[in-house]
Amino acid sequence: MIRALAFALLCANPAAAQDAIRPQEQLRLDTYHDTAGRALLQALSGGSRGDVDWLQDAMQGQPLAPLGTTLSGDWECRTIKLGGNLALVVYAPFKCRFTTDGTGFIFEKLTGSQRTSGRVTLQDRTMIYLGVGYVTNGEQVAYTDLPPEDLGTGAVQPQVAIVEQTSPTTARMLFPAPVNESLFDVLYLTRVAD
Repeated sequence: MIRALAFALLCANPAAAQDAIRPQEQLRLDTYHDTAGRALLQALSGGSRGDVDWLQDAMQGQPLAPLGTTLSGDWECRTIKLGGNLALVVYAPFKCRFTTDGTGFIFEKLTGSQRTSGRVTLQDRTMIYLGVGYVTNGEQVAYTDLPPEDLGTGAVQPQVAIVEQTSPTTARMLFPAPVNESLFDVLYLTRVAD
C-alpha cells in the first residue's frame, strides 16, 4: 500500500501540482539555499551548544528517495528556529501525524500553541509541503483557500517546506523564510513507537 502510494506520487503530474504553489511560496523555494545558508551561519555562531546538538541531529542523514518513504503514522515533532530574532531556538516536542489521501500525504501538527496543517505532494522529485500555520483556537484555513495576495499574519501563515525522510524513524520538514520570527525553520520528526 505504502509503496503503491509512493509510486503514485512519483507518477503524478508535476506540472499540475506545481500550479498549486502561489508565487510567494515559490519565491521562498527559489531562495531556499541562500536562506538556509544565512540561517545556519547565525545558528552555529550564536546558538547554545545543546541547541546546536539538536540542530545537528535534525540535519543528519541523507533523504530517502520518495519511493522509499513511509511517512504515514504518528510522530513526535520538535520545531527548531534558525536566524532572525534569535540565533537558534529549539522547542519542546509536540505531536504530529501524516496520513495518506491517495495522491499524497496530509500533515498535521496536533499539539502546541502554533499548529499547521496541509498536504505533501511530489514536485520535480521533491516532496513539498504546502500548508497553513495558525494559532490554537484561531482560524484554520486550507492552503488552497488562501487569497492570492495573502502574505500571512501573526495568526495565519502560509507555509512551504521541503520534506525529507532520513530513516524509518526520522524525518524533517525544512521551511525557508517563514512568515514569523526566523529565517528558516526545521521541524524534526521522530516516529512514535506503536
